Amino acid sequence: MSAIVFLLIVVVVCGVGGIVLWLQHREPNTLESGLDSFRREMEALAPPADDPEPKLRRAKRPTRPGRPTTGDESG
Repeated sequence: MSAIVFLLIVVVVCGVGGIVLWLQHREPNTLESGLDSFRREMEALAPPADDPEPKLRRAKRPTRPGRPTTGDESG
């Protein structure tokens, strides 16, 4: 009988602890909390404010292919 009581106490303590943890870590579901979450995500994706503007690289001019050199330049 004492083993069953001990197991019942353990199950109740675990259940209460699980409910407390669930209440502490649940996500709020109000409109304002959704907006705050979206703002945090946008700030995480935004580039840092202290970075300078990225310099755009210009395209290289296309080069015309020259005459193929054969090694015999005398002629």
